[in-house]
Amino acid sequence: MKRSILTGFFAAGLALSAAPSAYAQEAKQDFTLSNRTGYELKEVYVAPSASDEWENDVLGTGTLGDGVAVEIKFNRASKTCKWDLKVVYTVDSSNAVWKNIDLCSVDKITIRYNKTTDTTSASFD
Repeated sequence: MKRSILTGFFAAGLALSAAPSAYAQEAKQDFTLSNRTGYELKEVYVAPSASDEWENDVLGTGTLGDGVAVEIKFNRASKTCKWDLKVVYTVDSSNAVWKNIDLCSVDKITIRYNKTTDTTSASFD
């Protein structure tokens, strides 16, 4: 099964300044990722938007089943709020990517798959 990638750009409430603010230096980027796709995810990557490479798979050796949520916590002292997210499906290794998510203002990301349109989408709370 092949899935199309729906790239979401989370724009509401984003600061346009590239310089880190005092808020960004103190903010935590931790968030909850909820899988409502109907499929299992085998990999989840989170990387600073300014980076050209993905960080390590935050699930490690585990997977994220449908209907399951996982807390993603940051141990590093990163001062950026803008992050990219990539999820990879177990069934066919297809993936979906979202860029420039403001994790300083997002507490929960819920991803969904629409079989009719063959797209993966995300909502940000």
